[in-house]
Amino acid sequence: MLVLWLSPFAIAGLVDFSDNLISYVNRRFSPDAVKRLMVWKRLLNDMRGAEAVGARASEARAESLTMRKTNDFFNQVPYANDQVAWGREDYWATPVEMLGLFAGDCEDYSIAKYLSLKELGVPIERLRITYVQAKSVNEAHMVLAYYPTPDAEPWIMDNLVKELRPASQRPDLEPVFSFNDDDVWTANGTSRKGGASQVRLWRELLEKLARESRM
Repeated sequence: MLVLWLSPFAIAGLVDFSDNLISYVNRRFSPDAVKRLMVWKRLLNDMRGAEAVGARASEARAESLTMRKTNDFFNQVPYANDQVAWGREDYWATPVEMLGLFAGDCEDYSIAKYLSLKELGVPIERLRITYVQAKSVNEAHMVLAYYPTPDAEPWIMDNLVKELRPASQRPDLEPVFSFNDDDVWTANGTSRKGGASQVRLWRELLEKLARESRM
């Protein structure tokens, strides 16, 4: 059961799931899946309210708290590889699918965190979905990197090491490439215009998100 840490007074309306989407999730997954979506909705709504208050005192502090709560929330979802979860070799789930099935792999964690932070108004130029080689498990891995400023050291949001750490404290990760909606970066930081539209699985994910929004 996902934990809701925040106050009972949520600001309504940030994430509005249609009745058709709720009915679909209930049929495809379970009534508990619907409850998990409602917890996610409440978390986003409460964090938006907290940001509005906190930003007046310290934008950086409010954004840091948002990162940690988003990271902690999705890291509660149990890990399952795509073959086990979806019966496919490589499948990028939407946050609705991830919470519906209550399982995900590294791509799903990173995407759900990225989309949640984007929904909360964190500028996408501060966020990069990042492919890495995870030396600790000797396999390809995905994390979300958050850059407080363009030249700052990024903070890493990961499901393997669950607390946020600066990149310098993650020598186990070797960057391969990264992307957001606007750009793709090579491992050495060179930017190529075009963004995630160049990544086939990302295009498929956007199509699924669009279908969910039309339900």
